Amino acid sequence: MATVLVPLAPGFEDLEAVTITDLLRRAQIEVVTAGLTTGPIRGSRGTTVVPDTTLDDALQRNFDMVVLPGGQPGATNLEQDARVRTLLQKMAQQGHYTAAICAAPKVLAAAGLLDGKHATGFPGSLDTKQFPKIRIEDQDVVTDGKIITSRGPGTAMDFTLTLIELLAGKEKRNQVEASLHRPASHLRREH
Repeated sequence: MATVLVPLAPGFEDLEAVTITDLLRRAQIEVVTAGLTTGPIRGSRGTTVVPDTTLDDALQRNFDMVVLPGGQPGATNLEQDARVRTLLQKMAQQGHYTAAICAAPKVLAAAGLLDGKHATGFPGSLDTKQFPKIRIEDQDVVTDGKIITSRGPGTAMDFTLTLIELLAGKEKRNQVEASLHRPASHLRREH
């Protein structure tokens, strides 16, 4: 079974964090939510989540993927945490997946993971002056090698379904998507 770490910083985007955690678990992927601090973490929209563990404890384990929810000031809090930067660099060096949505692709950029890569994020979150080596795309979800990025709360389902496909295969993605009572992504776009 694949394992995914979802770090939660104060001010995370509520819809993204919950969607990522919920859909991955529906796919029978082990998800560990880890707070940057101990105790409950409050999202940018006021939802309070009790993480499974702390980031310090989670860092004692190995994961197949790390997924960063966006939101503000959540993404900034992730970016300013040296443990997160070190984790991202370690994951990339070991050939594991790193993923980020909304404002959080900036965290990947600050860690040097997006240089020369195609990526997307919340409009304006990836400053081309600050990160001139990133190839910014105007798509909902962008996969470049082992890095997956997405635009924002409205793309959280498609983003997470992409993560499921990468970790568990197309059939598992289709099963989870069907259980949500929404048409498969390719069918929706044909209309």
